[in-house]
Amino acid sequence: MKVGVLTGGGDCPGLNAVIRAVVRKGVQEYACEFVGFKDGWRGAVEGDTVPLGIPAVRGILPRGGTILGSSRTNPFKQENGVRQIKENLAKYEVEALVAIGGEDTLGVAAKLYGEYGIPCVGVPKTIDNDLSATDYTFGFDTAVGIATEAIDRLHTTAESHMRVLVVEVMGRHAGWIALHSGLAGGANVILIPEQRFDVDQVCAWVTSRFKASYAPIVVVAEGAMPQDGEMVLKDATTDSFGHVRLSGVGEWLAKEIEARTGKEARTTVLGHIQRGGTPSAFDRWLATRFGLHAIDAVHDGDFGKMVALKGTDIVRVPIADATARLKTVDPALYKEVGVFFG
Repeated sequence: MKVGVLTGGGDCPGLNAVIRAVVRKGVQEYACEFVGFKDGWRGAVEGDTVPLGIPAVRGILPRGGTILGSSRTNPFKQENGVRQIKENLAKYEVEALVAIGGEDTLGVAAKLYGEYGIPCVGVPKTIDNDLSATDYTFGFDTAVGIATEAIDRLHTTAESHMRVLVVEVMGRHAGWIALHSGLAGGANVILIPEQRFDVDQVCAWVTSRFKASYAPIVVVAEGAMPQDGEMVLKDATTDSFGHVRLSGVGEWLAKEIEARTGKEARTTVLGHIQRGGTPSAFDRWLATRFGLHAIDAVHDGDFGKMVALKGTDIVRVPIADATARLKTVDPALYKEVGVFFG
């Protein structure tokens, strides 16, 4: 059997671990052949491929990024995109696709399988941890670790100058990175997209922290919004999936805090630092297991499914279920950490 592999959407620590596991088990146990499509769905549409065998995946386990490249290409927004994918699969004699990505990449895979019968198996990748039907996505643990380390470092410089430091983290419309890293890093305020925030309340928490002779750290997710306002954006342009480029709320919030409290406030935007570098041990473990089970699904002909983590087990769920809605932070979970605010 010849299998195509692609990685789409934003890059993520652990992508190479999935590719390695898929290829190693596929070649050694199922005698599969592999072809890699470059830059996600772009490669599938344009027929841009690279050879993918065991020699190509040696030594890539600890590497960040993806050896196949990635992009936010939406084949349904391209003229004859689906037809070109079908033609290229036939050209390269590819009988199944392993699509590694988040809600957009897997949303395309679900539609290609459901409406066009293209055999796809999905692997859940996103640092945002916002895919339904899986307890965790790989990449999330690494991103949280990076953000936590940054917060740890910022505590010392905040206290040296007795200023407010606002840390903006990724997550789009889900607050998982902010919640986990903020709690682990001892932040004094955590703001997430699921709960609109009151700027006056944030300032009250900041002021309370200064009264205790400590400098406050405010962690804000890029998609967080004030109660009396809209999402703060630097750039309103959209990608091929209709998503705006988030960022800007951290800088805006720091200015508001400084103006209302009279305390100096600075912003640190972690941005793509959270995506880069070597994956954590947990993400290598999870990504590897996802890859092993993904090629099992291909071998079994169980298409239209995504591998998912449930407890400590890897299970198969319909890709459509995983992309039907975002997995967001439960209000009760957010309320738990409120005791540390201020």
